[in-house]
Amino acid sequence: MDQDQKEKVTPLRPKRACPECGKESLRAHYPFCSKRCKNVDLNRWLSGSYVLPGRPLDQDDDDTA
Repeated sequence: MDQDQKEKVTPLRPKRACPECGKESLRAHYPFCSKRCKNVDLNRWLSGSYVLPGRPLDQDDDDTA
């Protein structure tokens, strides 16, 4: 592949910073820069550090009160 063809290739994903450390992300671990940063993020999800909001637990299942 010559230089002109390389310039015409559009990347599949935009370059962005790793959400953990801020380094440039790599294709193999996107959007992270390394397996370590990927695993740090996964551990936060599994340990409950990240929580998605939901309805209160004391709310009845049917809302026809």
